[in-house]
Amino acid sequence: MAKHNETGKWGEEQAHAFIAEQKPNWELLYKNWKYKKCEVDIICKDAKQIVFVEVKTRTGDKFGHPEESVGYKKKVKLAEAASAFIEEINHQGEIRFDILSITIKKNNTEIYHIEDAFFPGLD
Repeated sequence: MAKHNETGKWGEEQAHAFIAEQKPNWELLYKNWKYKKCEVDIICKDAKQIVFVEVKTRTGDKFGHPEESVGYKKKVKLAEAASAFIEEINHQGEIRFDILSITIKKNNTEIYHIEDAFFPGLD
């Protein structure tokens, strides 16, 4: 497995642990849910709201913060996947898109949770 894939997998594990610890009221619905060519890293339920979580992990911030790498194309793909998911489960309530940004540094790991990070189509 390539180093960047290992880093991404490790980051997703950290994200799951973060959610379990910091968001005890969230119900985990899926990990790595796939729709066509898009994968939603984490799908949770927060009260009546479905939360689609994109996890971004970097080994340092030399090239910017991890959340900055969620571009327009990724947002569009996530919106398509979210639309398919809410149709599949017949969800009638609210949804939101969060980003869990994970930066690995020498002595620690920083996790930054951005709620309502974006809404596709409004960027």
